[in-house]
Amino acid sequence: MKLEKNVKLFLTISSIMMALAIAIGAFGAHGLKSIVEDSLLKTYNTGVEYHFYNTLGLFAASFIMYLKPNSRKVVVASWLILVGMIIFSFSLYFLVILNIPVLGAITPIGGTLLIIAWVLLAISIYKD
Repeated sequence: MKLEKNVKLFLTISSIMMALAIAIGAFGAHGLKSIVEDSLLKTYNTGVEYHFYNTLGLFAASFIMYLKPNSRKVVVASWLILVGMIIFSFSLYFLVILNIPVLGAITPIGGTLLIIAWVLLAISIYKD
């Protein structure tokens, strides 16, 4: 079976993002645990959780894309999931690792993109 270009792309990206989520989570659990305070570690772990959940969601969106290969909304929703996840999670990672609290100000942008992405995906499933 030959996968459509976007399906293949997003399954590949999802696989890489899951490997990153595992590595970043392990780094937090083992490398940061002894050098950052508990409140910052909790912030970091929030980024890891959202990274994991939305990577699983991106896998699901990839399969929906496979089932609906002509749906532009599914492709756009997938990009929004990816960008939202990167902005949300990575802003929290960098906030903790680099100790730059102002990065917390962009985290809600990522969250908003994720909400829009999941609503758009729901609309695509229901209407297309």
